[in-house]
Amino acid sequence: MGEQAKLLSQYRFDKAMQCIKVAEHVMQINDYNLVSNRAYYAIFHGMRAVLALERKDFEKHSGVIGYFRKEYIKTQIFPVEASAIIGNAFDSRNESDYKDWYNVSQDDAEIQLQAAIDFLGMVKRYLLSKDVL
Repeated sequence: MGEQAKLLSQYRFDKAMQCIKVAEHVMQINDYNLVSNRAYYAIFHGMRAVLALERKDFEKHSGVIGYFRKEYIKTQIFPVEASAIIGNAFDSRNESDYKDWYNVSQDDAEIQLQAAIDFLGMVKRYLLSKDVL
């Protein structure tokens, strides 16, 4: 693993953490759809931080998710719960971003935000084990 891959991984992880900060901020102003959006993107950038170490990336979100599930969850590098976190966040973000009159509830926003924080904790442990962070 090269230095460039580590730097890209760090950058993507920092981007994920910034999404968490934004989600926490907009939770305070009751913008639950945006909380869902930022929680999903925190997870997405977290997955891409892991993939950066392999110099892997995909043009579509489904490519990132599919590869991450196959190479990191099915192989038990990440726990199986990570798959549900990813799926729930993806579905919630899609509905809140693209479905007319759909609104994320406060409870769902809190669940999504906590799940994203938990997921990034898993990513952080993985990146620390690879001497990235």
